[in-house]
Amino acid sequence: MINHRLALPLVALLAVSCSAQKKEARLGPTPGVFRVQFETSKGDFVVEVKRELAPHGADSFYELVARRFYDGCRFFRVLRGFVVQWGINGDPAVQRQWVSAMIPDDPVKATNKPGAITYAKSGPNTRTTQVFINLVDNARLDKSGFAPFGEVVSGMEVLERFYSDYGEGRPRGNGPAQDMIQKQGNEYLEREFPRLDYIKRATLLK
Repeated sequence: MINHRLALPLVALLAVSCSAQKKEARLGPTPGVFRVQFETSKGDFVVEVKRELAPHGADSFYELVARRFYDGCRFFRVLRGFVVQWGINGDPAVQRQWVSAMIPDDPVKATNKPGAITYAKSGPNTRTTQVFINLVDNARLDKSGFAPFGEVVSGMEVLERFYSDYGEGRPRGNGPAQDMIQKQGNEYLEREFPRLDYIKRATLLK
């Protein structure tokens, strides 16, 4: 899909819904600017988030990283000349806890330029846990409501090294099927798509 899939010329990045785990401990307020380091199977990259760009998106991303949601996630959709996408948890039990927590839309204040990080969505107010990083200038997505909330500030070359030969996800292509990731998690991906790169750990930087 982000088709939970970006389709054709004006492809719609579709996101699989994910539900907010009701927190045992409340997090503090989201900083106005914060950085996240992603340690991956191909090296590290760092994203800087600016809350003023998309407050709802930034708040959710901050919580997801703090709750370790992205640790172990596979980059299940890597399309050269387009995007790198991830955000379905590798443990189906964890994924189910986030399956219906949709984030209100933010107005688009920045463009989907190379390195910009943005939530996948399938319509109004459908953003959840899936995000993508633009590998090229995808400004055409701006008018469809895809609101960037930050950008890669170091390690962009790491994303360019992620394994991409599986291509677009099923049924449009031969890559991973998002419904199967939801049901079977990393067990499915390791069995059927063993060369996918992945996040070892996502960490809020001090």
